[in-house]
Amino acid sequence: MIHTLKREQVIPAPLEKVWTYFADPRNLNELTPPDMNFEIVAGGDEAMYAGQIIEYRVEFVRGLRSLWLTEIAHVEPDRRFVDEQRVGPYRFWVHEHRFTPVVDGVRMNDQVTYAAPFGPLGDLVNALWIRRRLEGIFDYRTRKIVELFGGAA
Repeated sequence: MIHTLKREQVIPAPLEKVWTYFADPRNLNELTPPDMNFEIVAGGDEAMYAGQIIEYRVEFVRGLRSLWLTEIAHVEPDRRFVDEQRVGPYRFWVHEHRFTPVVDGVRMNDQVTYAAPFGPLGDLVNALWIRRRLEGIFDYRTRKIVELFGGAA
C-alpha cells in the first residue's frame, strides 16, 4: 500500500536564503533527529543538482544502521526538488519539497509518498510504528527550522 505524509511550514526568510540552505545536502544532518545517527557517506559535498546520488547511513531502529541511497531526481531552483530512494529501508520513497514565496517569507510544502517493505506485514508495521516515526522526524525538522530561521512551529 502507498502512504503519503504532507507537511507545510512558513519560514520567515527570503527565498534565496531558504533555497540555499535546503540545496546543501550537508544540512540534512542538522535537520535529522540525533538518535538516528545520520551520516552522509558520499555524494553530499556539493550543492544539489538533478541526478546527484547521495549515500547515507541512518539508524531508524536503535542499533540497526541502514544504507540509504537517494537520487535528486528533479530540481527547479528556488521552486522545488525531489529526492527518490534508490536503495534503502522503504519499498518505495519519493519526497517532494516545494518552496513558494509568500508575504511572511517562504511556504515550504513537503509530500512524502512511500511504501513500507514486506507487503501487508509492512502496512501493519507502518500503522503501528513507521508512520509515527516519520511524523516525529518531521516534527523535529519543523522545530529545527524555527530555531534556524524563526517563525512558529
